Amino acid sequence: MKRRSWLKLGLAAGALLAAGGGALALLEPGWQSGRLTASGRRVFLNAGRAFLDGSLPAEPSAREAALASFLDRTDALIAALPAHAQRELSQLLALLASAPGRRALAGLVPDWQDANLGELQQALQSMRTSPRELKQQAYGALHDICGGAYFSDVGTWARLGYPGPMEI
Repeated sequence: MKRRSWLKLGLAAGALLAAGGGALALLEPGWQSGRLTASGRRVFLNAGRAFLDGSLPAEPSAREAALASFLDRTDALIAALPAHAQRELSQLLALLASAPGRRALAGLVPDWQDANLGELQQALQSMRTSPRELKQQAYGALHDICGGAYFSDVGTWARLGYPGPMEI
């Protein structure tokens, strides 16, 4: 194939991906009306399980309560972001929630809720170490939001042995 043909193919594929991602975000956004949608919550719940493994309570009911609280704080954190960042995050979540987007961005074959912890961690790690800047940025957004939402709760500090900030 000639160089010009490769360039045309690349441009066409990029346009198709952009149009498909935009259409997905319109059909099933990840953020809508000031809250995560069901698909956005699934992505963050399972990304949170993977990122926060070892920091979450071991007892199942306490773990579920911690994750539910984490999702509420995730809503609050995203609500505090500028509108343009909310729109971009909504598009990212829409892509990650779809089977083609999840496979392309995270390399995760099973759906988020069907993947085991090892598969989730491997998918996120592949995003982090990808040579593609888009995947690294997607990983960074998920990582930073998960960490910020979870560790902003004073209740998580004692479990980790952090006494909290010193009084000055």
